[in-house]
Amino acid sequence: MNIKMIAVDLDDTLLRNDKTVSGRTLATLAKCRDHGIKVIYATARGPSADSIVSPELFDGTVKMCGAVAYVGDLPVHRQLISMIDSKDFLLAVCSTNIQIAVEVDGWTYSNFSFSDDWDPIFFDSYKVTDFNSFTKEVEKIWAMPVSDDEIDLIKQHLPEGLYMTVARNDNFTMIMREDTNKMNAINALAEHWGIKSTEIVAFGDDVIDIDMLRHCGIGVAMGNAVDEVKAVANQICDTNENDGVAKWLEEHVL
Repeated sequence: MNIKMIAVDLDDTLLRNDKTVSGRTLATLAKCRDHGIKVIYATARGPSADSIVSPELFDGTVKMCGAVAYVGDLPVHRQLISMIDSKDFLLAVCSTNIQIAVEVDGWTYSNFSFSDDWDPIFFDSYKVTDFNSFTKEVEKIWAMPVSDDEIDLIKQHLPEGLYMTVARNDNFTMIMREDTNKMNAINALAEHWGIKSTEIVAFGDDVIDIDMLRHCGIGVAMGNAVDEVKAVANQICDTNENDGVAKWLEEHVL
């Protein structure tokens, strides 16, 4: 099996339910890198990813659902949503009192204040914002609908050229450009290193991971993945709680 690159989702894939990575998994990824295999993570998260796993453990990072990709501090891929495309959408969602935010350059701009149960990383890098006067291009838009009706309201206002995904656990809704996905960012990193997509194995658990599992050489669904992800995967490994990524790599790569 000629694997030259490993792309792994974070939440519910590399990360256990308590948002930690096991020692076994860390050791396995380190062994893969010692063998010359590039290891990257591909996540919907932004800056909060670095507070959970050190970027020094990886050769590259994909964040914001694929809007940005880095090798160290070097940006190799970036796709921004223009305010021309999203201003009316943001204002329409704000008028419904749905919590909504945008992220760019490490900052979160929102129509609400974060409470104590949010990740602490947000408290030093967010601003409550009036989107009437907001003009920045952004990497990602996200919302926190609390019901199916609110999800439908977001869909109704979604402009052409953008798409949305809804997380399985908490209705966390992400809005990106139509051409933004994890696979495009992974391809940018692979091209940077001269690696073919057929030489990449990808691991994921949720619908946002389907594209990379489908288009990498091998797509591996976690044992805890949703059925849609398992349906497109080449293989299924153990769960995130049981070192699924590490076990698969130990058996098929190392």
